[in-house]
Amino acid sequence: MSMIRDLRAAVRPSRRRGDSPYHYESPTPACANSAIVDCGVYREGRRVSEHVTPAEAMAGVRADGGFAWIGLHEPTEAEFAGIAKEFGLHPLAVEDAVHAHQRPKLERYDETLFTVFKTVHYVEHAELTATSEVVETGEVMCFTGRDFIVTVRHGGQGSLRALRHRLQDDPELLAKGPSAVLHAIADQVVDGYMAVAGAVQDDIDEVEIDVFSSGTNGKGSGGKAGSARGGDAGRIYQLKREVLEFKRAVSPLLRPMQLLSERPMRQVDSDIQKYFRDVADHLARVNEQVLSFDDLLNSILQANLAQAAVAQNEDMRKITAWAAIFAVPTMIAGIYGMNFDFMPETHWEYGYPAVLVVTAVICFGIHRGFKRNGWL
Repeated sequence: MSMIRDLRAAVRPSRRRGDSPYHYESPTPACANSAIVDCGVYREGRRVSEHVTPAEAMAGVRADGGFAWIGLHEPTEAEFAGIAKEFGLHPLAVEDAVHAHQRPKLERYDETLFTVFKTVHYVEHAELTATSEVVETGEVMCFTGRDFIVTVRHGGQGSLRALRHRLQDDPELLAKGPSAVLHAIADQVVDGYMAVAGAVQDDIDEVEIDVFSSGTNGKGSGGKAGSARGGDAGRIYQLKREVLEFKRAVSPLLRPMQLLSERPMRQVDSDIQKYFRDVADHLARVNEQVLSFDDLLNSILQANLAQAAVAQNEDMRKITAWAAIFAVPTMIAGIYGMNFDFMPETHWEYGYPAVLVVTAVICFGIHRGFKRNGWL
């Protein structure tokens, strides 16, 4: 059981924020100009062939045992047709693997398990804006049989080359067969979710700080402050869209991981199956975190809209107060502009300055009253 204890260390390298578990993967020399990235035969946990075709790999497996692992990147129908025929893959699963854009799922076709994983990569950005891309998704699809596993990757992320090398360094683990590879892929994908969730949490914290600090820094209205409030709303909506895409990758995978961890399957080694529970637990934790992101962003958006409404109310109070102040000289000027012969103080030498002084005193009193009540 020492091999099983080292399972997590074998398939989970340490990462920092922004580091991706996925790397670019190029075809091996024998597979150049094709969708096949790598093709190998493993016997007793060790690779026994290099640069073989899928037909040669399966011939070796049927003759001497072991299992074949074939990796492909965005194959066309023509490129995948021969492999599908060689391994007896179901046409419906083959169609899904070629055209991609599938939701995470687990399906059983005769003696083959077809599993779809959504890979998620965090896109680094100097500053979060209303148009920033936060998460980038890809797909990894696995056809798992008793003596083979075929992996199909779509998108620029999701390379399994580093994972293949780590597994090849642990022959005891690879001796468990294709289900060990399937578990390692699932574990790497979910680890990627956890890394992205931590980075997205930092972005949400940044937006939250900006939103609530803008409501208390004294920039209540107008000009740049109003533009900042609009920018905050745009960033929040963008984060909500990215979190929704993240959730579409995480939530549908819960049921497949539960089935792999609980339901006995001929394609999954009994020693490996229990470790799918660990993957399922981590996935459930990430799913809860993603759901909390959505709720938190809703709260932040409501707070941002409330701040905008409060700022608008403050602006309206100021406008109303100044309108009331300017109404006094307007009214007095309107009265004296009616040109009646008999009006108070019209023929007095100091009548004009007296009216100006009275107007100024009334305006000052109204201004002071509004100031005292917080309207100005």
